[in-house]
Amino acid sequence: MEREIYENYVAILRGELVPALGCTEPIAIAYASALARKVLGREAERMDVACSGNIIKNVKSVIVPNSGRQYGVETAAILGMLHGDPDLGLEVLQTVTEEDRRRAVELKAQHVCTCSLIEGDENLHIIVTLQEGSDVVEVETRTAHTHVVRVAKNGVALFTQNDCGKSACTDKNLLNTRDILRFADAVDLDDVAEVLERQIKYNSAISKEGLDKLYGVGIGRMLLRHGDPSDTRLRAKAAAAAGSDARMSGCDLPVVINSGSGNQGMTASLPVLEYAKELSSGRDTTLRALVVSNLIALMQKKHIGSLSAFCGAVCAAVGAACGIAYLHGDGLPVISATITNALATIGGMVCDGAKASCAAKIAEALDTALMAYDLAKDGFVFRPGDGLVKSDVDKTVASVGRMGRLGMEQTDVEILHIMLEND
Repeated sequence: MEREIYENYVAILRGELVPALGCTEPIAIAYASALARKVLGREAERMDVACSGNIIKNVKSVIVPNSGRQYGVETAAILGMLHGDPDLGLEVLQTVTEEDRRRAVELKAQHVCTCSLIEGDENLHIIVTLQEGSDVVEVETRTAHTHVVRVAKNGVALFTQNDCGKSACTDKNLLNTRDILRFADAVDLDDVAEVLERQIKYNSAISKEGLDKLYGVGIGRMLLRHGDPSDTRLRAKAAAAAGSDARMSGCDLPVVINSGSGNQGMTASLPVLEYAKELSSGRDTTLRALVVSNLIALMQKKHIGSLSAFCGAVCAAVGAACGIAYLHGDGLPVISATITNALATIGGMVCDGAKASCAAKIAEALDTALMAYDLAKDGFVFRPGDGLVKSDVDKTVASVGRMGRLGMEQTDVEILHIMLEND
């Protein structure tokens, strides 16, 4: 295949499939705070964290990892400032100690950290300001969770760059269904094996943790308890849901993300792994199926953006169903029909923030995506003109993405307003 497309797809996988400890939005706050502390050189007496609405939405109800089951913007920012290591990227809170957790509780009680909303802005935007004496440091991130666009000390810019981070600068406009399948068939696995095998290792470990222990409301465990564990479809749903159960409830195991989201990274990978085991697919076929699932998920999100009112689990579940179809030997016609059928059915499920119920949404998205695959195998696909369905699969993906990005913009605002109301 064309070298430009090949190299771009490899770069996309390497840039997107990275480890993260906990939900990526509180971690993004902790990262900016840790970097600000590094520039300041000491603990701050006052902090302010300004965030776009989607950051607040995804931090409000999720437990910050390695925090001792604490919630919220203040927790993430204070822990990052106390002992976060920005050199660890999205695993910034790996270095937090018990003393740091105790100290964070004290500082929250002293109200050293204030929070504010950046209104009318892009969906992923954070400005952390630390002050100690006469010294003030600001760190601003945009576009991607760890993409720093500005660092300033005492009003003097130490660093600036544009809004395009490393993974964001790869040309996702080159992603399309036909070329993804061509790439999956042709890719030299040595070019992608490291990131995919890390995804297998990390995401399988947190899924097992979620099945072995009760986190949240235990969606993954519940599915297996009330269903038939010999059913591969059930196990696929339970595996992904269990990973989310653990991750949303503060489990300190890392995951490999997709589209900036650990839940999406687990949803795109763990069901494929369950079917690969059932089919005895072997390493190479499994890795190629993961290429399909991850890139199909990313292809959909390029139209929507990292954060929106559109639940990203839908995109990841569609990717997983396509990876499963690839394991079964199905090609472009069936995989295209699978995408169309799934998006025509569940496209538009809303995101109302990161929390325990994300695991249930993952299970339902996967159920719909696998039903869409069953329809496609039987030769059925929704017709152009059925709702948002267009004349080919990539146009359908674009139309659903447009609805998620533009059509649900006001929905996103209203969801945030409702979430911030006092009960």
